[in-house]
Amino acid sequence: MRVLIVPNFTRPDAIEDAGKLQAWLEGEGIDVTWVQDSMLPHVNDLDVSDLDLAISLGGDGTLLRAARTVGFSEVPIVGISYGHLGFLTCSGPEDLFPTVADALAGELHASRRATIDIRAEFDDEEGRPFEVHGMALNDLALNRGPHGDVISFEVSVSGNHIDHLQGDGFVVSTATGSTGYALAAGGPIVTPEFGGMVCVPVAPHTIMARAFLTAPSDIVEITVDPDRPAETCLFADGQPIGRGGRLTHVRCMRGRGDVILLDYRAQSFYGSVSRVFYGKAGVR
Repeated sequence: MRVLIVPNFTRPDAIEDAGKLQAWLEGEGIDVTWVQDSMLPHVNDLDVSDLDLAISLGGDGTLLRAARTVGFSEVPIVGISYGHLGFLTCSGPEDLFPTVADALAGELHASRRATIDIRAEFDDEEGRPFEVHGMALNDLALNRGPHGDVISFEVSVSGNHIDHLQGDGFVVSTATGSTGYALAAGGPIVTPEFGGMVCVPVAPHTIMARAFLTAPSDIVEITVDPDRPAETCLFADGQPIGRGGRLTHVRCMRGRGDVILLDYRAQSFYGSVSRVFYGKAGVR
């Protein structure tokens, strides 16, 4: 058995507990691999083909990094919350060893979370096209660039033109990401069982533009208006993609593999919504 540890390298308590966890796992005969600190140079791609479990020690951002690391491989992830929000995590550091033991024993509930497969097209400084592939558990976000220019773009779904928009950008979110940027931009909270995408304009220059949902099989495409090119920033789960290029087109579809999140309660999503957004203790 092989386990991946993904700690928040900026938190000494998470690093300390990750070391203790490694010693305990290796004492149980389990092979342990750490993801490399992203602040270090020459971060290498990690072979996840034989992983049995990924353990995130941090907040939701650390869990998102674990999801990016395992990609579409469907390696289960259990999150231990050392952050302030912990919307996606399973338990706190005081329950680290029992939670991991339950995860290894298959006693936790597995929640399948849809992902987004991203294909973005750019032009480099000399006008030569190149393509960048990415994945997201939360969302793909198109935003204004450093000069603050309004973005003019077309949105289509599965070949059907939806709208020509001008504004600050556009968010294509999974159900998991519906409680993040998409919610802040005016989108709905969506149960994780929903397999389509949530599409939300950001500060559109019209009162007619509204958020909408797609089917799981749909493909969402955003095309920057070639007659009104503007500097843009493109992010997948908050991480920039396509640096050094001018975005021309981006294509989003459901990923070929889901992210598997482990938790104790099959109905914990609504308890988390109540706790995080309404300040309630939540239903147990």
